[in-house]
Amino acid sequence: MMELICKKTCSTCRKAVALLDAEGVEYRYREYTEEPLTEAELRATLKMLGVGPKAVLRKNDKAWPESGLTGAESDEALIQAMLKHPTLVQRPIGIKDGRAVLGRPPEALLSL
Repeated sequence: MMELICKKTCSTCRKAVALLDAEGVEYRYREYTEEPLTEAELRATLKMLGVGPKAVLRKNDKAWPESGLTGAESDEALIQAMLKHPTLVQRPIGIKDGRAVLGRPPEALLSL
């Protein structure tokens, strides 16, 4: 079963849910503002995605100015900021069987 890391107010997440429902894909919905990724989960997700934190950093999130980040920080500093402000992580993300896919566009989730 896929784990779908989402945010209820995100339009792309809502499209992903609609698509997975229409395709009959089983998934566990994880509202990551209510059930944030642990440090180990975030690091594992980045590894499964095959990217560093800069690749999934949401600079247009309201937490961006609050965080004081510039985007030039080290990967470690970005990971710590993402743990403090989970909405700095792009979503939706699908995780299944040791693989992860960023659902932008939502159709990418079907590759899992």
